[in-house]
Amino acid sequence: MTDVSAFGASSAESRSKSLFAADARTRRRNAAEARFRMMGRIAVVIGIVALIGLLASILSNGLSSFQQTYVSLDIFLDPVKLDKAGDRNPEAIAKVSTFGYAPLIQKALQDAMTEKGIAGDGVSAKTAAELISKEAPADLRRFVLADPSAIGRTVRFDLLAAGRIDGYYKGRVTMESAKLDRNISPEQLALADRLKEAGILTTNFNWSFFTAPDASDTRPEAAGLGVAIIGSAYMMLIVFVLSLPLGVAASIYLEEFAPQNKFTDLIEVNIANLAAVPSIVFGILGLAVLINFVGLPQSAPVVGGLVLTLMTLPTIIIATRAALKAVPPSIRDAALGVGASKMQATFHHVLPLAMPGILTGTIIGLARALGETAPLLLIGMVAFVREFPAAPPEGFFDPASALPVQIYNWTQRGDPAFVERASGAIIVLLVFLLMMNLIAIILRRRFERRW
Repeated sequence: MTDVSAFGASSAESRSKSLFAADARTRRRNAAEARFRMMGRIAVVIGIVALIGLLASILSNGLSSFQQTYVSLDIFLDPVKLDKAGDRNPEAIAKVSTFGYAPLIQKALQDAMTEKGIAGDGVSAKTAAELISKEAPADLRRFVLADPSAIGRTVRFDLLAAGRIDGYYKGRVTMESAKLDRNISPEQLALADRLKEAGILTTNFNWSFFTAPDASDTRPEAAGLGVAIIGSAYMMLIVFVLSLPLGVAASIYLEEFAPQNKFTDLIEVNIANLAAVPSIVFGILGLAVLINFVGLPQSAPVVGGLVLTLMTLPTIIIATRAALKAVPPSIRDAALGVGASKMQATFHHVLPLAMPGILTGTIIGLARALGETAPLLLIGMVAFVREFPAAPPEGFFDPASALPVQIYNWTQRGDPAFVERASGAIIVLLVFLLMMNLIAIILRRRFERRW
């Protein structure tokens, strides 16, 4: 009787510990796993919402910078004002300042208003001319200096509208705010509406945003990214030419040829530490060594390129070593087994297989360098630069700006139009970064091999 009851108790205990029946401990573990998954999903959703909010803010503020308001006028290039001698002497024509071109623009605007039957309604001819950007006389002068034969003819120009007028059609300026603004009046805005209805004032794609240089605080409508794009391109060229061979060569030596001793261990530790050093430290190094000691010019792409090269090298070395380690040892052993030397095995077999990872790491390192601001500020690339740098190699030593520094400069200015320009520049920078990361992904997918 006792044996039967013991057997029954044992059977009941076995059934209670069945793999198909969850006990209290299993239920707690499953609940903890479910909570962890839920927290992970919540974290992902929060990250996506934050990213969408950031992009929405940038796009809402910056997309309008790719549109610009223009005033289309037929301007008579009066030789009496521009070439009194009538000999088309470039030196004599160059002596005419922008003040000599402003009356031509003012007269052309009045003629266009008269032809279209647009009344000034209390707006004088001088005040009406304030609807046009202060950059317009300079643009007109540059056109005449480039083609003196145009003097005496009537030429159609699309001139930039003033920043407040451009802001009016982008929602930054209203009739109410114009009453408190000394740079614009409600009467001028009403005149702008009549000019727009007549087709004199139009809104078109802003190509000059990509080609024009920076502008002064009083001319935000004329500010562009031309010098900054060229400066960033020059720096990235220097970084690529220097960091790729140096980083790959150092990685190959450390990973394939260097003996394992305290010296190489010290080098590896320092490379890892340099990858985590704040970028501003490299800017201090560039200022102290490249500018103060070597004597290279401030605000030059060559200095920025060298500083960014030093900053990018640790990243490329770490990525390259990881790519070399990912190649199976059997590849090396097979090459050495058929009589190849250590160098032949490395350069003929290992390096080609690791190249996708090397290129990916290099492009990601270049993308990081493209967005750096702090080291460039310390070497003087924050300067206001209007002139485009020359072609390489002379252009490497000419003053220039960079995309992230240009964004920083525009955010420091008081006019709201520069905030719009800064947001537009951020969009351009993000597009470049996205393209570089897409190239890295395509290269990895195209050449990657699975072992």
